[in-house]
Amino acid sequence: MKNLLVLCCLASISFVSIAQESHEKLTAKDFQDNLNKEYASKEESPLMAEDLKNFKGLDFYPISEKFIVEAQFVKASKEKVFKMKTTGTRTPEYIKYGELLFKLDDKEYKLNVYQNVELTKKEGYADYLFLPFSDLSCGKESYIGGRYIDMRIPKGNTVLIDFNKAYNPYCAYNHKYSCPIVPLDNNLETEILAGVKKFHD
Repeated sequence: MKNLLVLCCLASISFVSIAQESHEKLTAKDFQDNLNKEYASKEESPLMAEDLKNFKGLDFYPISEKFIVEAQFVKASKEKVFKMKTTGTRTPEYIKYGELLFKLDDKEYKLNVYQNVELTKKEGYADYLFLPFSDLSCGKESYIGGRYIDMRIPKGNTVLIDFNKAYNPYCAYNHKYSCPIVPLDNNLETEILAGVKKFHD
């Protein structure tokens, strides 16, 4: 875990480590427990020293099956590598890998899913996908800059999106990090009341 976290920070991205286990096989509870363990670790935590000293655990929405949705996966074609804006000066290279089409409360939504070019060159992460999103809860109960979900390339044309596994970028906790800014196309016009809430009021 630690090595990937270091890699991600150096690359100006702030993904949660998914180590050697399959991310999709982790239950939301397992995922959240692991996240709390990482954030409580002096070696791995992105928290500032004062926050780490007083850290008791992240604030999560209650785990809800409503926010585990089956999405149609449409692979993108003829996409070009682009430089994704971040909260800092670096602009890591990404490519749009596909689109995820799903329903929530009988309304249709679409999210783009991306690959980080540098990360795909690392052993074990060739199929790693990055799903950043923002929603109407941002700036209220959840982090104003949006949240992220880690995924793997699906083997078929459907995939489960578990918003209970949504987490904040590192820059939500510590200004020294540079984090990808959620593209405008991934702004959902609904509230996603799942995953990690904002760290400070």
